[in-house]
Amino acid sequence: MATCEVCGNDYWMAFEVRTVSGDSHTFDSFECAVHKLAPVCEHCQLKIVGHGVEVSGRFFCSAHCARTVEGERAAAISDTVGARPG
Repeated sequence: MATCEVCGNDYWMAFEVRTVSGDSHTFDSFECAVHKLAPVCEHCQLKIVGHGVEVSGRFFCSAHCARTVEGERAAAISDTVGARPG
């Protein structure tokens, strides 16, 4: 069995997540994995579980939050799920 690094539960169906940086994490649920690994919106502080929006290396939960913070570049920001930046 493995122990979840968030809640401490020792669970036979625990799973491991490896990040692009090479870090390895053990969780007993997706809830604990999201709690530990999901980025946080720079405007409203919600955990970003969906696609979210990245602007200049900053993460937001939606285009609305990105536009609120980004000022003069706000008009060009839109929710474009699956579109590559650039």
